[in-house]
Amino acid sequence: MAVPKHKTSKSRRDKRRTHWKLQAPAVVECPQCHQPKRPHRVCPNCGYYDGRVAVQKES
Repeated sequence: MAVPKHKTSKSRRDKRRTHWKLQAPAVVECPQCHQPKRPHRVCPNCGYYDGRVAVQKES
């Protein structure tokens, strides 16, 4: 079984973890209703996707 020969220092450990960060979700403007929406998803406000009605919204 592999066993480390030396203790990993806090500095080395933390340098490895510098990229573990949360990212804000990407948001684009809906071309139909101009509301913010996630890319490549049906607009939750108007129900359009790729210029077509994907989900019929009741108003």
